Amino acid sequence: MLKAVLFDLDGTLLPMDQNVFMQDYFGRLIRRLVPLGYTPEGFLAAMKKGIAAMVTNNGTRTNEEAYWEAYTSVSGKEILNHMPVFERFYNEEFDDVAAVCGCNPQAAELVHSLQRRGIRVILATNPLFPQIATQKRIRWAGLQPEDFEFYTTYEDIGFCKPNPAYYKEVLRRAGLDAANCLMVGNDIAEDMMAGAQAGLRGFLLTDCLINTPGADVNDYPHGSFDELNAYIETLLNQA
Repeated sequence: MLKAVLFDLDGTLLPMDQNVFMQDYFGRLIRRLVPLGYTPEGFLAAMKKGIAAMVTNNGTRTNEEAYWEAYTSVSGKEILNHMPVFERFYNEEFDDVAAVCGCNPQAAELVHSLQRRGIRVILATNPLFPQIATQKRIRWAGLQPEDFEFYTTYEDIGFCKPNPAYYKEVLRRAGLDAANCLMVGNDIAEDMMAGAQAGLRGFLLTDCLINTPGADVNDYPHGSFDELNAYIETLLNQA
C-alpha cells in the first residue's frame, strides 16, 4: 500500500541544470566574499572540502558541523566571524538564482493532489544546504515548506545522498516502512540506486536527468510528470 511519496527537489520538483545553478549560486556568493579578502580559488577549495565532509558524514554530527569543520581546515576559522555575510546573502540575493531555474506547475499540482488523497509527502532533498536556502528553493518550485511533512537540511541530519543511511534515517523519522513508500528523483545514483539500497521503490523523473553511472534508465519506472502521475495511479489502484 502506498502511504507516502518522498520527493527530491533540485532537478525533480524544481527544474534546473545543476551545473548552471551551482555556477550562478557560487559566483554570487564569491562576489560577497572577495571584498573580505577571500579569493575565488580559496573559497572553492574550502567549499569542496566541506561538501566532501558532508557526503561522507556518518551521522555522528550534523552536516552543518561536518561542513564548517572541513571548510575551516582549509580557509582558517576567521570565516566564522563573517557568518552575517552568508545570512545577508541568503536573505538579499539568493532568490536571484531562481532566474536560472525553471518552474513546472505539475510539481505543485502533484504534491497537492497527493495530500488531498491522504498520501504523506516528504521532501527528501540532499541536505547540503542550510534551511533558509532549502525553503527558498521550495518556493521557487511553486510550493511552500508547509506543503511537506518535513524536509531535510544540513542543520538537522548527519547523512547525505548517496548514502542509503540518509533514506533509512528519513524513514525512521517518519515512522514509515520502505515498502509503503515511493521515492521520486532525477538522479539515478543518488535517488534510485541509493534509495533501492534502503528498500525504496523509485520513479526516475527524466526531465532533468542525471545519470553519472551511465545506467540503463529502463531499469526503473521513468518519464516526465505525466508518466509519474500514471504510475502513482497504478500503485494506488493496486491498494
